[in-house]
Amino acid sequence: MFLLEVDGCSNYKVLSEADRAQGNAQSPHGKSDIGLKTGWYRFQGAAGDRMPDKCVLGYRCGTEYPGWLNGTHPTVAEGVVTRKVCYNRIYWNCCRWSNSIKVKNCSSYYVYELQRTPWSNTRYCGNGGAGKLP
Repeated sequence: MFLLEVDGCSNYKVLSEADRAQGNAQSPHGKSDIGLKTGWYRFQGAAGDRMPDKCVLGYRCGTEYPGWLNGTHPTVAEGVVTRKVCYNRIYWNCCRWSNSIKVKNCSSYYVYELQRTPWSNTRYCGNGGAGKLP
């Protein structure tokens, strides 16, 4: 039996919601990716163009525990890499909880093989609105 590997660069879903941006501090903070279907995703639009790779403050991106990429984005030559996503909350360290994802550089953008987040009130964030925190 052959397992067909999906090319994330040509077969992905888009995450573009403005409330998913790391600069979004608006209430409510109850959104979660706990029900997210496993697959390749690309950040676009108001959400930003990639996952942030620096600690995101708690109560951002429409959730209590925002998820950010703890590691560098890969080069095209590196292919698909495994990275850790950390979830932060105010007054705790920047990596209170974590899970692993895959990341691929598609030359002009990145895709992420995401699965449901480990807990409720955890969500993958985009880098939109960086530097615009109140």
